[in-house]
Amino acid sequence: QAHLVESGGGLVQSGGSLRLSCVRSGDSFSSSTMGWFRQTPGKEREFVAGITWTESTYYSEDVEGRFTISRDNANNTMYLQMDSLKSEDTAVYYCAVGRKYHATKTWDYIYWGQGTQVTVSS
Repeated sequence: QAHLVESGGGLVQSGGSLRLSCVRSGDSFSSSTMGWFRQTPGKEREFVAGITWTESTYYSEDVEGRFTISRDNANNTMYLQMDSLKSEDTAVYYCAVGRKYHATKTWDYIYWGQGTQVTVSS
């Protein structure tokens, strides 16, 4: 069973940048898809970005061109570089372990971190 811990959230002004990290322990990191999701109060958790075990990356339309997902298998860590942040990016961000190659739905992810808050002020 995997254990995930996110970090790097905080308060940033609109147009600024943040980098989130997700450290995974407990099982094989390099052999699964990993993803980032986000959630705001009263809304469903939504897909942000994913990276497969072959390091193919994919993004939601809302963040394409502004966010970059990457992984460091040697250190069991995944990152989300967020640039040109907007107030609508404000949310709790979660990392997760996927169980299929190109997963974008919450039900295709089996392990979740506790989340890290990102707040973008306008």
